[in-house]
Amino acid sequence: MSPKPHPLYLRPMPATPEKLRIDKYLWAIRLFKTRSQATEACDKGRVKMLGNALKPAKAVAVGDEYEVKTEARKWVIKVTGLLHQRQAYSEAVNYYIDLTPAEELERLKHQAESFHTGKRLSKIGRPTKKQRRDLDDFSGAL
Repeated sequence: MSPKPHPLYLRPMPATPEKLRIDKYLWAIRLFKTRSQATEACDKGRVKMLGNALKPAKAVAVGDEYEVKTEARKWVIKVTGLLHQRQAYSEAVNYYIDLTPAEELERLKHQAESFHTGKRLSKIGRPTKKQRRDLDDFSGAL
């Protein structure tokens, strides 16, 4: 006679969990590199919904809109699906819509263009070839 399975094992398990924390969601859609960075952003008030700062445990729902400030930029996103596990960027972008205003994107573009001029700042960092030759001549190195 075989033993009966426990009643809990007979219940059908949901395909995906019903609740998803905002910090886990932001990490899964790749706005933050680590989940602890996403949690820290929530704790510091950098994740907002309707102007109100959110706690890391706030549940995410499809259709919600969030304002998120990361190191690189400010995002305005709308949730289109719940992503429980981190996936490749090409897959993760299907779970939100980027509603960031055009002014913010233009500011970022202009900032990137002005920041990288292609020239090294003088007297900072590694010496140039000429400076290296002068140093070698001075120190007598071969």
